[in-house]
Amino acid sequence: MELIDITAIWVGLVGLAVIMYVVLDGFDLGVGILYPFMPDERARDDVMRSVAPVWDGNETWLVLGGAGLLAAFPAMYSILLPALYLGVFLLLAGLIFRGVAFEFRFKSRRSRPWWNAAFAGGSIVAAAAQGIVIGAFVQGIEVEGMVYVGGAFDWLTPFTLFTALSLVLGYALLGATWGIMKTEGTTQQWLYRVTPLLVVAVALCLLVVSLWTPLTQPQVMERWLSEWPRLLPLPLLGALALLLLWWAVQERREYLPFFAAIGLFLSAFAGIVASKWPYAIPPHVTFDEAASAPESQLFILLGILFMLPIIIGYTTWTYWVFRGKVRPSTGYS
Repeated sequence: MELIDITAIWVGLVGLAVIMYVVLDGFDLGVGILYPFMPDERARDDVMRSVAPVWDGNETWLVLGGAGLLAAFPAMYSILLPALYLGVFLLLAGLIFRGVAFEFRFKSRRSRPWWNAAFAGGSIVAAAAQGIVIGAFVQGIEVEGMVYVGGAFDWLTPFTLFTALSLVLGYALLGATWGIMKTEGTTQQWLYRVTPLLVVAVALCLLVVSLWTPLTQPQVMERWLSEWPRLLPLPLLGALALLLLWWAVQERREYLPFFAAIGLFLSAFAGIVASKWPYAIPPHVTFDEAASAPESQLFILLGILFMLPIIIGYTTWTYWVFRGKVRPSTGYS
């Protein structure tokens, strides 16, 4: 019997990369989602400056998660990509549009409205594509003999469209709470007003998804019914995060809303894992079946364990250096 389960370690590492990407890149995608609704160009400048030092570093976690998935679970990679080609393409296209618009917006004057639209559109498309991918994973993928056998548009269902909408609203909530923490004045006051609306919308979406998910697969329904007392803390933590977020916004707290929103995302992520474990491709392929050879996992693991502290270190340092408020004339202070 192995003393160390390398596959379990890799599940943890890929899961860490996914949740770090969702949380960190989620708030700057959320800033872009809110862009068309902001009251004026000064508010857009404020929130853009707030994410300027960190947005590209946040996407490091997407690269790490994708590379880790390919190295440790190649079967999962080879099944998911054919099933979700269009969703992945939309995700990458949205990120590209957003990145280009981010760089050019500050340098333009006459064409700034076009770059604003590109930034908002890229953010919305990237967030919606991620929601579609998550929804397709939750509802299940048709596999026979470790090969995807479904159609090109099997991912396109009412459930995946609703998860796309839910994630767009969730990222908008993260972006709003990030803006509350990083801005001041009229921009911050506008974010305080819009955040309660987003809290209500996200709460409704979470309720619908929570009720809809067990209906997508009999295994999920069976798990929640049989293990309900043990899984009860997960929805309770989500409800607590929502209540804390609502209270913090009403009390005009600056930092607590953002961390409460992160807690909400963590509880939702834990709920998905609890519903689908141990399946890498629900409802057919487990993580053990999708894993590469232990020797390959160990070899790549040594490199990841060397790089991971460096990534965590420079991410932490960046956020520490730019921990202050954004000022209209001087940027961070």
